Amino acid sequence: MAATNNPTVRRRRLGAELRRLRMASGLKSTEVAERLMVSQPKISHMENGNRSISPRDVRDLCAIYGVTDQEVVDTLLALAKESRQQGWWHRYGDIPQSVYIALETDATSLHTYEPTTIPALLQTPVYAHTLIEGTIPQPTAEQADTRLKVRLRRQHRIYDPARPLRLRAVLDESVLHRVVGSPDIMREQLEHLNALGAEPHITVQVLPYTSGANAGLPGPFSILQLADSPAEVVYVERFTNDLHLDKPTDVRNYGLMYDHLQTQALDPDSSRDIITDATKTHIETASRSRGQLAELTVPLGALSEQRRAELDALGMRWW
Repeated sequence: MAATNNPTVRRRRLGAELRRLRMASGLKSTEVAERLMVSQPKISHMENGNRSISPRDVRDLCAIYGVTDQEVVDTLLALAKESRQQGWWHRYGDIPQSVYIALETDATSLHTYEPTTIPALLQTPVYAHTLIEGTIPQPTAEQADTRLKVRLRRQHRIYDPARPLRLRAVLDESVLHRVVGSPDIMREQLEHLNALGAEPHITVQVLPYTSGANAGLPGPFSILQLADSPAEVVYVERFTNDLHLDKPTDVRNYGLMYDHLQTQALDPDSSRDIITDATKTHIETASRSRGQLAELTVPLGALSEQRRAELDALGMRWW
């Protein structure tokens, strides 16, 4: 879906513009709510982009704010109509992070910090599927399949030749060693990570154990730069609810945190080396595991008659 048709982003932009017009008119939200005969929270939700706004509400608000330029009114009405449409993610039903996905779809750049897992946009399908099954409480096969499809659909943004997402990811070193699924899955994932990190629009940095106390200790977060807008949005993921912060002070503080993380992290070339080393470790672990399994498979001829009798007595199969 083109960025210009993103309903969630359109809703947020419309709300921001209506808030600007209200403030320019000198009216408080309580006064506007009284004139529209609605609750004050409704005005706040509209201005924050948390709910859709009908064209009728837009016309009424423009009249209250004294907007006489018909071109401005028509632009706001068009935003209202587009904000009531559905994005591609809605076809998958009620999924978590739907607001974030809308922002990600429209973003031109994304700076993300991950202390525990590979970022979603850089995951292989098998790593993603294993991670989803391990993090959803008692998932059904349908739930896991739906979330995997959504995650892989999101990855289209980094492969879009027309407008590839500029992605910068800082990962804690522990991410490279936490085995998700198996050493073979990790080998494939880390090789994929290094391959993507070589792309001109993707930068991967590793925050080493030696960094000690750092700005990332509070947890993961992302900073998104939206298309056709100077505004940035900070996204903080939580287990049951997420935070979307767009106040200038919040964005500035998280931007400073990210700058510190980039400074403490290894440069891209050194990060590629440490990822390669971790990949080799997973390869060696997988090889040892296969070797141990082979040792457990004893040829029939190698078993003495006495040993076969002992295994039979224990009810164990030796063939």
